[in-house]
Amino acid sequence: MRIERIDLFYFALPEIQDRSDGSQDSFLLRVRTDTGLEGFGESDSAPLLALAAYVMPMSHGNLVGLSEVLIGQTLDSTEDIRRLYRLARRRALDMAQFPHAYAAADIALWDVLGKHLRQPVYKLLGHDANLPKRAYSSNLFQETPDATEALARRARQRGFRAAKFGWGPMGHHGEELDVALVRQARRGLGPEAALMVDAGTVWQDDDATALRRARLFADFNLTWLEEPLSPEAVAAYGRLSERSPVPIAAGEGCHTVRAAEDLLENGRVAFLQIDPGRIGGLTSAFEAYQRARARGAVFVNHTFKSQVSLAAAMAVFAGDAAMPWVEFCQSDSPLVAGLVQDPIRIDARGEVRLPERPGLGLEVSLAGLRDYARRAVITLDGRTIGASQAVD
Repeated sequence: MRIERIDLFYFALPEIQDRSDGSQDSFLLRVRTDTGLEGFGESDSAPLLALAAYVMPMSHGNLVGLSEVLIGQTLDSTEDIRRLYRLARRRALDMAQFPHAYAAADIALWDVLGKHLRQPVYKLLGHDANLPKRAYSSNLFQETPDATEALARRARQRGFRAAKFGWGPMGHHGEELDVALVRQARRGLGPEAALMVDAGTVWQDDDATALRRARLFADFNLTWLEEPLSPEAVAAYGRLSERSPVPIAAGEGCHTVRAAEDLLENGRVAFLQIDPGRIGGLTSAFEAYQRARARGAVFVNHTFKSQVSLAAAMAVFAGDAAMPWVEFCQSDSPLVAGLVQDPIRIDARGEVRLPERPGLGLEVSLAGLRDYARRAVITLDGRTIGASQAVD
């Protein structure tokens, strides 16, 4: 089959708040083929930046708009997807935004190929089984310890047996508040549930402070301490991982497979957390998963977007029993579950599983987000060169 058209969608809430919540807007891409099939993918990117990457005119041979690269290409096998990734990477060699922007196309290509071959994406990636995964409720720390405790209790009431709290005030108001936030999160969850803490890169390259916090947090039986340092502080991660009583997790800031390798080899993280919507799509995310598996690290998805992103991320490690965790975004944004007709839900055991359908396994419903569609038009010399797609 041949790629006939690429449609670009920009969704956003009416008001974007200044907080670390990626569920407030979405860049969604639809690939259409000459067979009538279509596939969807989502980037964890500022939508206008990603939109420009697809519709921009050629700057030179290493800076070509992504739609121009992809339209007209043949897509019949998984090797075609990898070939198209290499082609797009070469034609956008000097585009720093490439991994975030191209991620949506790469995911959409896997989705539409799965529909064409009547196979779930996880099977196209090489997994034989679709195993249940333990979902952890992914939340932002609230402004007070008591509010965090209340949110943890609600997570248990919704059936979660694991929860992560991150960002918010963590690391910004001193040691006493940091410990209180974690203590109350544990109190709200109870002693049996798994608890993870995401420090949101707050200590940058200060591994000494991160280590002090890890030692204090160890009293609350954390599964991991996530992103205590900046993505570039790889040497500091190595020192922290070597000494911390709490396992260290990182990787959502990895935009290339090589960056993921660096965190594994030199940062020595125990958990590698990769976002397909940032690293370039499923093609790169699966490579990072293979590196983690070879190094003995646990691969975990990073997902704080819609369930299109969730399904893509789960496909990467669906059949691997050694990778048991799934980040399950608990934002109340309608852009999270409202993009699909039948959202993935946790079961009575607090587990989730991919739907057994071709492609990503989810039926995208754009009509449900009609009120959140933004109309963006890019003009050059008075001529429209690109625009976000309207939702009919």
